[in-house]
Amino acid sequence: MKVNIRKKLDELNRWRMRKISNRNFLIILAFLVGIIGGLAAALLKGLTHFIAATLQNDIDWHYKYSFYLILPLLGILLSVIYVRKFLKKKKFEHGITPIIYTISRKSSRIEPHNIHSQILTSAITVGFGGSCGLEAPIAYSGSAIGSNMGRFFGLQYKETTMLLACGAAAGIAGAFNSPIAGMIFAIEILLPEFSIPAFIPLLISAALASVVSRFLYSEPLFHTTSTEWEMGALIFYILLAVVVGLYTVYFAKISTTVKSWFSKIRNPYNKVWFSGISLGLMIFIFPALYGEGYLTIQQMLDGQFDAIVRNSLFADYRHMAGVIVCYTVLTLFAKSLASLFTLNGGGNGGIFGPSLVMGGLLGFAFAYGINQTGVVMLNVPNFVVAGMAGALAGIMHAPLTGLFLIAEITGGYTLMVPLMLVVSISYLINRSILKHSIYTKVLADSGDLLSYEDKDRTVLSMMKLRYVLETNFVVLRPNETPLERKSDIIHSKRNIFPIVDADGQLLGTIYSERLFAILLGEEEGASKTFDQLAQKPNDVVREQENMEVVMTKMNKDDVWILPVVNENDRYLGFISKSSVFNKYRALLVRQGHYLE
Repeated sequence: MKVNIRKKLDELNRWRMRKISNRNFLIILAFLVGIIGGLAAALLKGLTHFIAATLQNDIDWHYKYSFYLILPLLGILLSVIYVRKFLKKKKFEHGITPIIYTISRKSSRIEPHNIHSQILTSAITVGFGGSCGLEAPIAYSGSAIGSNMGRFFGLQYKETTMLLACGAAAGIAGAFNSPIAGMIFAIEILLPEFSIPAFIPLLISAALASVVSRFLYSEPLFHTTSTEWEMGALIFYILLAVVVGLYTVYFAKISTTVKSWFSKIRNPYNKVWFSGISLGLMIFIFPALYGEGYLTIQQMLDGQFDAIVRNSLFADYRHMAGVIVCYTVLTLFAKSLASLFTLNGGGNGGIFGPSLVMGGLLGFAFAYGINQTGVVMLNVPNFVVAGMAGALAGIMHAPLTGLFLIAEITGGYTLMVPLMLVVSISYLINRSILKHSIYTKVLADSGDLLSYEDKDRTVLSMMKLRYVLETNFVVLRPNETPLERKSDIIHSKRNIFPIVDADGQLLGTIYSERLFAILLGEEEGASKTFDQLAQKPNDVVREQENMEVVMTKMNKDDVWILPVVNENDRYLGFISKSSVFNKYRALLVRQGHYLE
C-alpha cells in the first residue's frame, strides 16, 4: 500500500515538473503553507486562551493566589508527560534554535509531529500559567508544515528551506496579525542571505496566514493610540535604548546560567518539580508573570499605571509611585527567571513573548520613574512601546523584526524615528558584547551555526563526518606478516593500511612504500608481524568531532589522511583531504542554490 502511494506521488511529481516550473510551484505551495500556518496560529491562540479562561473563570483574585502556586506546575508536568508518553522516542525540542540547526545541518527536515505537538504542549504550558510566549512554538509548527510539504512533493533543499521559512513567517504573522514582521523575521533569523525572489513566497505565506488568523481569531494582541513623539524626549529614548541594550546582555547571560543549572538535573520530573514550584512562588508574589504577560502591558498602554500592583499582595500600596516603580523593576527581573525556568523545566514556549513583556516593563519603569522626579513629563505608553522593540532587537539580534513588529501590533508608526533609534542602539550594544544571539550561541559553540561571515567555516560545519568516511581499505591483523598478505598488499589501490586486532582496536598504520620495500628485500621485516611493524599515526579523528577540528588536525601535522575511531578506539575507516574537498565542492553548490 505504501509503495503504491509513493509510486502515485512520484507520477504526480513528474507530471507537475513537466507542466509547472519549480518557481511557480513554490508560489502555489506558499499559498497552502500560509493558509495552514494561519489556521495553526488561530488554533494555538484560541486553545491557549480557552484553557486560561476556563481555569480562571469566576475565581476571585484573592483565591487565585493559591491557584498560582499549582497551575504552572501542572502545566509543565502535563507537557512533559505528553512528550514522554505520546511522542515516546521521537525527538522533541522547542525554541528557534532547533529550526536554525535544521536548516544548517539536517537539510531542512523537521519531524511531522512538530506540527501538532508544538501547538498542544505550548497551549498547555502557557494556558496553565507558564511564563513564556507562544511565538516560538507556532514558528516551529509553521516551519514543520513548510518542511514536510516540501518533502511530500519531493522538493530539493533550496525549495524545502524556502517553504520552511514561509511556514515560520506564517506562524509569526498569524500569531501577531503582523505579515511584514513575519516576513522580516524569516529573513533576519532563518535566511540571513537571501535574494529578491525570496520575498514573493514569504510575502504570500505571511499575508495569507495573517488574514486567516484574523478571520478566525480577530482579537488584537495590543491596541494603543500612539501620539507624536517630541524632539525634547529624544535624549530619553536614547538613554532608554542604552538601558534596554544592557538588560538584553544580562538576560542572555542569565539564560546561559539557568540552562547550566537545569542541565545538572538528570531526571526530567525533578526538573518539573523544581521549576514548577519555583514558578508558582514567583507568580504568587508577582501575578503579572502568569502566562504570556501581555495583559499587564496592555493595561500600561491604556494608562492604568498601577495595574501591575493592583492585583498583587501589595495592592494596598498601589497609590505610592515609588512602590509601583520598584515593584515593576522586581517583576522585570522575576520575568527573566520565570520564563527561563518554564522553558528549561520542561514547558514548551519561547522567549519571543517574554522579550516583549520585559522590554515593556523596562520602558514603563524608565518613563514613569523619570516622571516622578518632576523634571520632565514623558509619554509613558510611547516608552513602553519603544522598550518592547528594543528588547526584541537586542535579545534576538533582529532589529528590523523588532522595529516592524512593534509598529504593526501597536499601530506605533508615528514613533518610527524613536523606534529606529532604540532598536539600533540596543542591538549594537548587545552585538558589541555578545557576538551571537540567544538563538545562535549554542550552535556557534558547537560549530553548527550556518554563518555567512566565514564561508569556509560555514561549509565545514555543514559537513558530516559519516559522509566523507572511507572504508575500502585492506585491514591487516597484528599476528600476520607482510609475506602472508603479499597479494592483498600488492593489489590494494590504497597507500595506507590499518592494523586492527580481533576486537576492532586500531593498533597503528603502515604505508605501502615501506611494505613494498620489505617485500622487495630493500628493508628487513618480511617475517615480522604487523604489530611489530605498526607505526603510531600522527593523530586520530573521533567520530563525534566536527570537520573544523578534523581539518585543524590535518593541517597541524601536514598530513593528507587520518584514521577514524569511535569513543572506544575501535577502527571505523579513514578520512582524507580528497574526500573532504569533494564534499566541500558539493556543499558549495548546494549553498549557492540556497542563496539564489
